[in-house]
Amino acid sequence: MADTATRNPAAPTFPGLVRDVVEYDLLFDCVHCGLCLESCPTYLLTRSEMDSPRGRIYLMKSLAEGRMTLDDDVVRHIDSCLGCRGCETACPSGVHYGRLLERTRDFIDRNHRRGFIDALRHAAVRFIFPYPARLRAMLWPLRAAERLKMRGALHRLMPRALREWIDLVPELTGVSPAYPEAARPAAEAPVAVVHHGCVAEVLTPSENRNTEGALGAAGYRVVQLAPTVCCGALDLHDGNLARGLEFARRNVRALKRSGAQAIVSAASGCAAAIASYGELLKDDPELAGDAREVSARATDLSRLLLARGKPAGRLECAVTYHDSCHLAHGMGVREGPRKLLASIAGVRLVEMAESDLCCGSAGSYNLLEPAMAHRLAERKADNIEATGADYVVLGNPGCEFHIAAELRRRGSRIRVIHLADFLALVASSGA
Repeated sequence: MADTATRNPAAPTFPGLVRDVVEYDLLFDCVHCGLCLESCPTYLLTRSEMDSPRGRIYLMKSLAEGRMTLDDDVVRHIDSCLGCRGCETACPSGVHYGRLLERTRDFIDRNHRRGFIDALRHAAVRFIFPYPARLRAMLWPLRAAERLKMRGALHRLMPRALREWIDLVPELTGVSPAYPEAARPAAEAPVAVVHHGCVAEVLTPSENRNTEGALGAAGYRVVQLAPTVCCGALDLHDGNLARGLEFARRNVRALKRSGAQAIVSAASGCAAAIASYGELLKDDPELAGDAREVSARATDLSRLLLARGKPAGRLECAVTYHDSCHLAHGMGVREGPRKLLASIAGVRLVEMAESDLCCGSAGSYNLLEPAMAHRLAERKADNIEATGADYVVLGNPGCEFHIAAELRRRGSRIRVIHLADFLALVASSGA
């Protein structure tokens, strides 16, 4: 279906601009130098200019200027982008590619009719994943099958498309490492809050608990955030801008009320979303100031722990570290987790090749674009196995599910584990 959108009368006026697709002036930050190309996972796989950041910016500009019709081919190239923001790290001109991508996907969502199967996948992600109660209900049969030791049999009965989704679900009835109970921190201790998210709250609750446990053991006073709603990242990345902004508003109000000086999430995509609230809500007459304040307080677990000393415990093992995209490219957190891991007694840190190249998870990307996601998972697993590590540690549940599924397919002995769970494993192992 051809697009019918008209320009927003409040948008800036530029010669030749006929559609309000993106913040048009931001497109001109790109000088088409091509330094982003080798940092783009989809370009590395396809070697197609239209599957690169530079090519997609050309598509955005052409749409905005009316030189191109919003057809299935254009949408395919925009959909194939992981939104990993690796290009932002590589870009010498400071292009805000993530913002451009989110606005373009919102434009697509409002002006393009997808095919039935594609539309069904997007609808399923939007209806289920931002809502923990719905996700729990959907996974109830799988949880029951696990308790009866029949997960494999249930898996074989499912259609192929559904099996691919279920392969990403971790064991639901397993036992995860837990942080030993810490002494109550002093009343004057710095206050931190952990945003529990939506998918992480259901599939990896131990990572939320162990993030709180690590902070408590380091002397932070952890307050509980209630109620927790989706951070909005899933919607923002999928073009559902209106609901993403509404989730952002609800979280800003709750995080402001918490009084926490530091805001952490066990999911790096959520942390980066919270860090972007100031920009997302800059024009909100009620919440712009609070959103800037909340964004300024968003941080990473490793930064907080490194400020309080060396983690307790010892574990003899080799560890490699995978850079979750939004942690590395969105928040600039690279060295902190490595320093933290290297400081643990007995741990030998081994760097992997292309550690900051997207694994293919990218929020809901592996559900919506499984073929490309699988190719990236294979590339990531090759690099992990080449290290000979016992563990691959990371800071995002989505990466964990995606990489673990590929390593399971290979029968690999390497264990994929979130940083918070790894720290709990170390702490529970004793000094």
